[in-house]
Amino acid sequence: MIILEFKAKGQESQYSAIDEAIRTVKFIRNSCIRLWLENKGTGKSDLSRYSKILAKEFPFANELNSTARQAASERAWSSIVRFYDNCKKKVPGKKGFPRFQKLARSVEYKKSGWKLSPDKKSITFTDKKGIGKLKLKGTWDLWRFDKKQINRVRIVKRADGYYVQFCVAVNVKEEVEHTGEMVGLDVGIKEFYTDSNGHSEPNPRFYRKGEKRLKFYQRRVSRKKKGSSNRKKAVNRLSRQHLKISRQRQEHAKRIARCVIRSNDLVAYEDLRVKNLVKNHCLAKSINDAGWYQFRKWLEHFGTKFDRVTVAVNPAYTSQNCSECGEVVKKSLSTRTHVCECGCELDRDHNAAINIRNRAISTTGHVGTWIINPNASGDLASTVLDSGQVQQVESMNEESPRL
Repeated sequence: MIILEFKAKGQESQYSAIDEAIRTVKFIRNSCIRLWLENKGTGKSDLSRYSKILAKEFPFANELNSTARQAASERAWSSIVRFYDNCKKKVPGKKGFPRFQKLARSVEYKKSGWKLSPDKKSITFTDKKGIGKLKLKGTWDLWRFDKKQINRVRIVKRADGYYVQFCVAVNVKEEVEHTGEMVGLDVGIKEFYTDSNGHSEPNPRFYRKGEKRLKFYQRRVSRKKKGSSNRKKAVNRLSRQHLKISRQRQEHAKRIARCVIRSNDLVAYEDLRVKNLVKNHCLAKSINDAGWYQFRKWLEHFGTKFDRVTVAVNPAYTSQNCSECGEVVKKSLSTRTHVCECGCELDRDHNAAINIRNRAISTTGHVGTWIINPNASGDLASTVLDSGQVQQVESMNEESPRL
C-alpha cells in the first residue's frame, strides 16, 4: 500500500467546512474516550455503535459521513489498544494512557463520502458538511490506479494549507539486482552516519541552520496580543518555518536511506532508543536535529520494498570493542580515535560501524525491534512503480509542532 498526496485547492467557505469536519472528528473521538473511561469493559464494537448514537443526538455529527464517524471511533480504539499493549509489554515509564485530543488535523473517509472526477484531477466530498469539489494539485499519476484500489481518503490540515491523501492498495515491492555488499552504519552527531567502509555522510543540521529564523518568528509571536488575528498570522508563519525544517529533514533521511538500501544486500544499524537518548539535555537538540528515528524508519521501509535484509543489532560496546581483536578499549565520548594494542588504529565511528556489521553477519533477517509494521509499510510514502518520481509525503505526527 502507498499513500499519494495532493495539495487541495478550494474556496474559503470550503476550507471552513473542512475545519468543521475535523472538529466533528475530534468530538467523536473524545466522546468515545469518555465512554471507555466511564464504562468498564467497553470494546471496539461498543465505540462503533456509540458513534451512531452521537449522530442521532447531535445534528452536526450526523452531517459527517458514516464511514468518517467510524474512522474517528477507530482512532479512539487504537489509542486504547496501544495503552493496553504497553502495559502488557511492561514498557518503562509512561504507558501512553488515552487522552482527550485538543488539536486535530485530519478527517478520514473510507469507501464512501467522496467521488473522483473522470480525469482524477478533482475530488468531491458528498456528505452534508458542504466541503464540495476540491482541485488536486500534484505530480502523482493517480490515473494509473483503479478507484477500487483506493481504500481510504484523508483530508489533512497543515500550516501551509490543506492536502488530500489517497491510500492505494498496490504492491510496492521492486526487484533490483543484488550487489553482494554488506554494510554497517553508525549514526552520530558530528557525522550523520559512518559506514563500515569508512565513508562518512555529513550531518546537514537543518534545525541549527534555521534556528535564527525560528527565533525571529517566535519573537514576533510573543509581541502580538493573544487572541488577535495578527497573532494567528504570526503563529502560522512560525509553523510554516517548522514545517519547512521538518520536510528538509524527512527528505534527506529518505534520500540517503534509499541510496544505502539499493547499494547493499545487507544493512546493519544500531537498535537505539532515541526516546531515552534525548533525556540527556546537553545533546537532546542535536539528537533530534539529526533525525535518527526517521532514517531508521526509511531504511526499514525501503528494505521491505527492495527485498533487502535490515538488521538492528544491540548497540552495547560497539564503540569500545576493537574490530580486529575484540578487546575492550575504554574511551570517553571526546576520544574520537580508536587505538588498540593489537595495532588497530581507526576513527571511533568507523570502528563501531565494522562491529555493527560483524554482529549483523552472525544473524539472519531483521532482529531487534521494528519501528514500522513490515506488513503495512503503506503508511509511508513511496514512489510509483516505473514513474521515476520521488515525492515528499509526511506523516501527520511528524509535522511542525503544535502551537
